[in-house]
Amino acid sequence: MSSLSRELVFLILQFLDEEKFKETVHKLEQESGFFFNMKYFEDEVHNGNWDEVERYLSGFTKVDDNRYSMKIFFEIRKQKYLEVLDKHDRSKAVEILVKDLKVFASFNEDLFKEITQLLTLENFRENEQLSKYGDTKSARAIMLVELKKLIEANPLFRDKLQFPNLRNSRLRTLINQSLNWQHQLCKNPRPNPDIRTLFVDHSCGQSNGVHAPSPANNPLLGAVPKPGGFSPLGAHVPFQTTPASVQTPLAGWMSNPPTASHPSVSGGPLGLGGPSITAAGMKHPRTPSTNPSVDFPSGDSDHISKRIRPMGISDEQVSLPVNALPVSFPGHAHSQSFNLPDDLPKTVARNLNQGSSPTSMDFHPIQQSLLLVGTNVGEIGLWEVGSRERLVQKSFKVWDLSACTMPLQAALVKDPGVSVNRVIWSPDGSLFGVAYSRHLVQIYSYNGNDDVRQHLEIDAHVGGVNDLAFSHPTKQLSVVTCGDDKLIKVWDATNGAKQFTFEGHEASVYSVCPHHKENIQFIFSTASDGKIKAWLYDNLGSRVDYDAPGRFCTTMAYSADGTRLFSCGTSKDGESHIVEWNESEGAVKRTYQGFRKRSLVVVQFDTTKNRFLAAGDDFSIKIWDMDNTQLLTSIDADGGLPASPRIRFNKDGSLLAVSANENGIKVLANADGLRLLRQFENLAFDASRSSEASRPTLIPILTSTSGAASLSDRVATAGISAMNGDAKILGDMKPRIAEETNDKSKIWKLTEISEPSQCRSLRLPENLRVTKISRLIYTNSGNAILALASNAIHLLWKWQRNDRNSSGKATASVSPQLWQPSSGILMTNDITDTNPEETVSCFALSKNDSYVMSASGGKISLFNMMTFKTMTTFMPPPPAATFLAFHPEDNNIIAIGMDDSTIQIYNVRVDEVKSKLKGHSKRITGLAFSHALNVLVSSGADSQLIVWNSDGWEKQKSKYLQLPSGRSPMSQSETRVQFHQDQIHFLVIHETQLAIYETTKLECIKQWVPRESAALISHATFSCDSQLIYASFLDSTVCIFTAAHLRLRCRINPSAYLASSISNSNGHPQHPLVVAAHPQEPNQFALGLSDGSVHVIEPLESESRWGVPPPNENGSSSSVPNTPLVGASASDQAQR
Repeated sequence: MSSLSRELVFLILQFLDEEKFKETVHKLEQESGFFFNMKYFEDEVHNGNWDEVERYLSGFTKVDDNRYSMKIFFEIRKQKYLEVLDKHDRSKAVEILVKDLKVFASFNEDLFKEITQLLTLENFRENEQLSKYGDTKSARAIMLVELKKLIEANPLFRDKLQFPNLRNSRLRTLINQSLNWQHQLCKNPRPNPDIRTLFVDHSCGQSNGVHAPSPANNPLLGAVPKPGGFSPLGAHVPFQTTPASVQTPLAGWMSNPPTASHPSVSGGPLGLGGPSITAAGMKHPRTPSTNPSVDFPSGDSDHISKRIRPMGISDEQVSLPVNALPVSFPGHAHSQSFNLPDDLPKTVARNLNQGSSPTSMDFHPIQQSLLLVGTNVGEIGLWEVGSRERLVQKSFKVWDLSACTMPLQAALVKDPGVSVNRVIWSPDGSLFGVAYSRHLVQIYSYNGNDDVRQHLEIDAHVGGVNDLAFSHPTKQLSVVTCGDDKLIKVWDATNGAKQFTFEGHEASVYSVCPHHKENIQFIFSTASDGKIKAWLYDNLGSRVDYDAPGRFCTTMAYSADGTRLFSCGTSKDGESHIVEWNESEGAVKRTYQGFRKRSLVVVQFDTTKNRFLAAGDDFSIKIWDMDNTQLLTSIDADGGLPASPRIRFNKDGSLLAVSANENGIKVLANADGLRLLRQFENLAFDASRSSEASRPTLIPILTSTSGAASLSDRVATAGISAMNGDAKILGDMKPRIAEETNDKSKIWKLTEISEPSQCRSLRLPENLRVTKISRLIYTNSGNAILALASNAIHLLWKWQRNDRNSSGKATASVSPQLWQPSSGILMTNDITDTNPEETVSCFALSKNDSYVMSASGGKISLFNMMTFKTMTTFMPPPPAATFLAFHPEDNNIIAIGMDDSTIQIYNVRVDEVKSKLKGHSKRITGLAFSHALNVLVSSGADSQLIVWNSDGWEKQKSKYLQLPSGRSPMSQSETRVQFHQDQIHFLVIHETQLAIYETTKLECIKQWVPRESAALISHATFSCDSQLIYASFLDSTVCIFTAAHLRLRCRINPSAYLASSISNSNGHPQHPLVVAAHPQEPNQFALGLSDGSVHVIEPLESESRWGVPPPNENGSSSSVPNTPLVGASASDQAQR
């Protein structure tokens, strides 16, 4: 619709309002979507006319348009639901739950369950988050305050909240002016014209009708002014600038125009509690954590509000119920803060020298401290930034000159000089591409560490290849290139076959930007004449053609969440521009200020955290907040930068690589980045103490070319997956997991800890009568420990943030609180008449720490970790559950091991067993999922391991443990399994051994067996980074092994953490039954003991780690027999 047509709608709205067509005016507002009448909306909300509220909103936004819209609809439907619950109309509440609220379940399943649970309460105010809910009138008023903020912040309502400043009866005035003009054009104008209709032009020469009233008393027109005169003037509503005319659409075929954040409103987490409202001023803007997981709330409500405050809200806020069950929406995990945020990488952490000038850089998408570099002389380098080690350096070389075109061969003979225009990783990090200034693209496969192999060489373009990108137009990976020959080409990344050629640019194509919206795949391209075009993967030509600011070389990039489009370019005169585009209108939405006047080269830019833009300009890195056109800050990186440095963020924005003078690269880091680099730095330090240090190694990540890959094939495609959210140091278990060795000229000695002064240990406080600890786990946030005792009672200890513990994480230095809700209830499992000593206990914790599923021989119970209330129970015995594991991709799917040797795949949402797996002969004792391989590994009391496909639940492989000769397991002995961080290898724990297995072949590649005289193993677990294994024994000893070689590096004797040799009620000495590893601190673990106590143990702060790694054995660690069997004597080699 044109600008004038839009204005005509406003004139009609004014006319309808003046004529009191109340229903019609609001209908037109809704249907046109041009003006959102906030007063009308408020009235309908106050009156509780929810159907009309949603109908009116539907003219402006839909539920899934953006995070603001989703929050608006959620708050309205939640209020509607609570009001019905308050009237005790259960059937209506169920209807609202199913029809209105279920749409939000796909974004936060746990929140939906929490809302559903309200049906079970007599008064929903029993829920702590809703305890402050007042009456209906006040609740609606509170909600309206938040809704208005959300609407004002929602970009879809921009320019729609104020009516244009019009004179009274503006439409009538225009009609009168038109009639006056028509009357002036009459050949014989009458002094009192007889105007009876508007349907035809006026003329005094003929009658316009027989029944029309005279103009003097026409109620529509009012008095006709004299020619050239106007009606009396008057204001209608406050002034608002008339919206600008709409330009030619950029991408009308693309859905979901980009959204923008707003400084004064959360727009973020949905929650059960009332909406949180910001104070008028933000005196203390808070920078949210980049960790998407949610801290587990404490019992102190003020503490909760400080820790799980909706993003972007200041400390000073109205005291309302807190959103205690937040959900992060993809791409909107960061608030807008207007001070220099702490999460920007601005500390120079590394200085590297490439040897030639860097022209392009890219961090590995998974191993985020690996930096790929291309230079002006055609070199490529691969750096491990943490250890400052250059893993790979390659000079330009044509792999197969005979396959090159004659123009390329001739050009190389004439001038062999070649530079790198672009280096980039594939999305999974298994490949990287290099675009050269001469014809060629070279694709390498990356197999970890320094293993880089030639994959494809493509003579792609005549002249230079200016840009390169990877895309997925189909299930198969493709390579997109552009060049001086004015073409864009798409190639199969597997075999190099050309798939598409796009023609239409009239100058050399400078850059490409593949992207997708929902199921539409497309490519933006920019040319050196400033033209921007968009292409679908077909042969129908460009869908878009318009000019970039500066009309010269420009690059385009989306924010990480894919919702916002930016471009950065430099004109021929050296003027640079960064802008944000409105995709739906093809118009520049926002132009960022702060560039210097002239640049000699094209400025390079990058985006990070869905929040910041960065560009290399004026000997510095300039930073903008995406929602503020003014420059946020400049970072000079301690000087030494060129005029327009090349820049690149890593995926999570914790590191920033910047090209420097004299062939240098500076790597800047924030706090998270420094921690990431420190891990590798520690390894490098350890390695420097030895003559045979080995380097950290990555698992190979290859691209599978088969649509139906086998289990073995999928090992190659597996990405490196972090066990607790962030990618950490990973290793190839066979034979190269990152490990350190010592100088063999020195005699290595096992670290023995026998005194309390040699480590930090803490017995957690307890005031409940519990028997032995059967299960133990840290919450995923790392600030609490959950234990399940053999008498079916759960214990939860929480650490608080305070001066002694600023992080609020679990630590042995500060005592936690044994936490209970104000109701005083306990989480207690359903039990049977069976002897508790014979009962098998099990539990599993949801990813966001909100729920625990647990069983102690009776029904399986689902508990709310906030309130300790039992949400539901299911599956009464027999058979009884003996092990529980949540599916890694779907919290509604649970694998349940049973005491009848079966495994039941249960869907909680529909309360249905989807599959029953049979293969074991005794009860199930362990279950572990690998989301990289799509498998479930099970273990049983029959000492058997089975691998199941988690897509169709077919049995793939099985194997019995290699039990040591002469050792027969006890009848009730358990076999546990746990996946290594690489998701390909797993640890097997049995009372007679520890073993590392490779999943696809189900092959034991390492085994450790105690001597016959030694105590049996009670439990073991990987550290959070999978570099260590903590193992507890029935003699109360704890041994710490290197995971790479299953070599003992430290032994903690009972005297170091137990006050005395106390016996339990059965007369047996107390001993650890279960060990748990902290999810973020690799050197912290906790023990659950047979006397019901729990101990947290850490190394001394001065030591920071457990012992010194033992030397490799004969330089190899790849075969099982190389591992010595160890015994109980301290004089034996590496014994226990």
